[in-house]
Amino acid sequence: MKKLKFTFVLLMIATLTFAQESPRKQATGKIGIVTIDIDYGSPSVKGRTIWGELVPFGKVWRAGANENTTVSFDEDVTVGDTKIEAGKYGFFIIPSENDEWTIILNEKNDAWGSNGYNQDLDVVRFNVKPVNTDTNQETLDYAVDEKAITIKWAKVKIVIPIQ
Repeated sequence: MKKLKFTFVLLMIATLTFAQESPRKQATGKIGIVTIDIDYGSPSVKGRTIWGELVPFGKVWRAGANENTTVSFDEDVTVGDTKIEAGKYGFFIIPSENDEWTIILNEKNDAWGSNGYNQDLDVVRFNVKPVNTDTNQETLDYAVDEKAITIKWAKVKIVIPIQ
């Protein structure tokens, strides 16, 4: 019985010690015949000011927490006006205080955060207009529906049309 209690306590300590505060999540869906997988770290608002403070305006953001966010397409797609080959890409965002935000797909898909970001490896950059919402989205959330990738966090929603 003592061994069982000791094992239980040890497992609880390990769980608390090694648990990520921003867990990895995946969003998967189909747009037409294309399967899209998004892998991202999902941070929480926790009472913080996200846009402009935690995520500075005008700087490349990894679009999640911990490892940079990645997006995978199993078929070629069109994003903005650019045809993108099937594959796995690093996904970054440059938020702006007053303008459209820049969405970036990058060849480097295995960086930690945005530290490994290299603009020379950008596959595509395009702008989207974020929508301010009344509802607070506590945890960063990605979704794939039949026409777009949607990102929600804090009181901002971004829709990225995919063809």
